[in-house]
Amino acid sequence: MLCRDCGYLPLCPSCEVAMSLDQEASIHAMLRCHHCGRTRRLEDRCPKCDSLRYRPFGVGTQRVEAEARAVFAGARVARWDSDTARGRDAHARMVAELEAGAIDIVVGTQLLAKGLDLPKLTTVGVVDADVGLSLPDYRAAERTFQLLSQVAGRAGRRDRPGQVVIQTYEPEAPPIVAAAAHDYRGFYEAEIAHRRRAGYPPFSRLVRLIYRHPNLEAGLEEASRVASELRVLRDAAGRAEPDILGPTRPFIPRVRGEHRWQILLRGRRPAALVAEVRLGERWAVDVDPGSLL
Repeated sequence: MLCRDCGYLPLCPSCEVAMSLDQEASIHAMLRCHHCGRTRRLEDRCPKCDSLRYRPFGVGTQRVEAEARAVFAGARVARWDSDTARGRDAHARMVAELEAGAIDIVVGTQLLAKGLDLPKLTTVGVVDADVGLSLPDYRAAERTFQLLSQVAGRAGRRDRPGQVVIQTYEPEAPPIVAAAAHDYRGFYEAEIAHRRRAGYPPFSRLVRLIYRHPNLEAGLEEASRVASELRVLRDAAGRAEPDILGPTRPFIPRVRGEHRWQILLRGRRPAALVAEVRLGERWAVDVDPGSLL
């Protein structure tokens, strides 16, 4: 939700991330935090300036499903995302209906990208294909290329030809160009050169430290202590690496009421330096993290 007059965006008070519109939660439209599960009833007017121009923004699966039903009248449309696939047998039921031809159009998230082998599936469309490119993670381009390549592979897997339509605001972005051309080698060569220049894996290793605390200032004080201690130990040993970045607020700055601070170490053996520092129970250590979000 976004107010077109004052720019108000409803944030979860526990996690400080935008709450999503969940129109199927109950009789009344609800806002839901997908990190902690907190819900609240959707207001008719902007809670900040009382404007009536407080409306949905962005394209979620519910919105795409509604558009598909409107454009393809009479088509049997189903939605497959984390909200509709909560039951134990939800995935199996959806696959069975797809295999039986009981569904004409399925709208979903990344759940659709892998594992489906449907002879009658000939067309795949990707909405906002570039949305993942802006995430603050060095693997953002790689994940975008992988996702597009995987979901494109669902179309035309047997004797019927397939087509893939990619909607994007960045048609010249290298991951999107490479995925559209099935050019995995070209993508690899460009991405590995970037990783080498930037000093990211596989040319280095990473350790991510996350500190969580209910009080923002106390969290910063402890995170600063650890970052300072790491730098002193590194310099005392006469080493130029690892790089020590932070402390900074991570992409999701607060979860379940606790503020988060992040320190990132980048080098050949960053874990060895972390082992020399005193860390309490509120610290989480992730060696070679799969994600920096």
